[in-house]
Amino acid sequence: MEPANLRFGGGAAESAINPLVAGFLLIAVVLIFTLRREKVIVPFLLFYFSIPIGQVIVLGGFHFTALRLLIFAGLARMLISKKSEIGKFPGGFNGIDQVAVLWSVSAVVMFCLQWMQMAAFVRILGDFVDALGGYMVVRFLITDRDAIRRTIKTLAVVCAVQGVCMINEKFSHINVFGLLGGISAEVVVRDGHIRAQGSMGCLYAGAFAGVLIPVFIWLCSQRKSRTIAILGIIGAVAMVITSYASTSYLALGGSVIGLAFWPLRKGMRLVRWGLVSMLVGLHMVMKAPVWALIARIDLTGSSSGDHRYELVDNCIRHFGDWWLIGTRDYNTWGWGMWDLANQFVAVALTGGLLTLIFYIMIFKRSFSALGTTRKLIEGDRQQEWFLWCLGSGLFATIVASFGINSVPQLLMGFFPVLACTSVATFEAKLGLTPIEKIAPKVPFATRPRAARTYLPLRGSSS
Repeated sequence: MEPANLRFGGGAAESAINPLVAGFLLIAVVLIFTLRREKVIVPFLLFYFSIPIGQVIVLGGFHFTALRLLIFAGLARMLISKKSEIGKFPGGFNGIDQVAVLWSVSAVVMFCLQWMQMAAFVRILGDFVDALGGYMVVRFLITDRDAIRRTIKTLAVVCAVQGVCMINEKFSHINVFGLLGGISAEVVVRDGHIRAQGSMGCLYAGAFAGVLIPVFIWLCSQRKSRTIAILGIIGAVAMVITSYASTSYLALGGSVIGLAFWPLRKGMRLVRWGLVSMLVGLHMVMKAPVWALIARIDLTGSSSGDHRYELVDNCIRHFGDWWLIGTRDYNTWGWGMWDLANQFVAVALTGGLLTLIFYIMIFKRSFSALGTTRKLIEGDRQQEWFLWCLGSGLFATIVASFGINSVPQLLMGFFPVLACTSVATFEAKLGLTPIEKIAPKVPFATRPRAARTYLPLRGSSS
């Protein structure tokens, strides 16, 4: 049976924030308003991933988590920021930004139409701040290639620290972040195995780390950042292993597979159609639908693959119930169906088909931007490799999404990859030499590849 407080109306009845966390939060807010714009991303991300989500201030029935207060501070910095040459969003408000906004707005509208209750509006308004607010802050703060490198280095530090704490949790049976409150200090045990949580929870911490490994590997190619990158990789792998969850391992596997396809980067269209053909063929010959393969995934011996299969199967079979504005009755479809442990299913059932389309379009436009830009700069292996690592992170995010639904901290691990994609593709295109001044009558796309030259990108040196 679905817990009564799962959707809305639950949470802390009164403020619960540790004095130490309040002090850290105050320092973070001061830094957000005083540091130069391109450096604000460092304290923002460091504090965001160090504070348990349960640290909250309750005012008039509204829950202001410490993480949400950081987002508000970032939004305020964005609003009062003076005009600059790069503008609020480097490269302008692009296609990725558009569908991110449409996804967030559609989710709010559809959820309110389902419930038509003030409590539902209050709940979804908080999610709206976490999603769109968090995305806008990160998009504003990541301004150029140097900011991208700084962002990835910060995430590497986060993983290194979290990795050490989760290893300690594995052996000491104490979650140090739980001592602050907002998350349990006791370890989670399933079938005799400890599942370390860190500040995010076992499922979310492992998935968060697994999808970031490709960008850490790219950071290794930057000579001055190599030490931090290696520590980030070690920490991320430690987070995946100590979380002891199939979804964490799948996120890591998705990263490895994405990177492994680097030699086939010029033939990805054939790879994609081959994958589609294989799935269609399996669907035709299998006794169960092809998505029943999800039930076969058990990398720890205690995974709930059957539940995840049932989620997808019920979502497809009940398409008529949710396609318009989503549905509030999915918990009646079977045992445990209230647990939406699949991000795509969660988006569909709570927001309808339109919201799901917008969410999928975020990935589609991101991959399209990366693929198009990679072709334009073909021959510059350093830049190609960077774009490929970003794409591998996005692919790993999709893989992880089939085993987990996103919480604010997991989204905040996803948004920097999106923002880096927007800035990296913009700067790569900006770095193309304007050959039109030399041969204005010959379209760029039709010129021989040898005739295409490039300008060095800002901050692209090792």
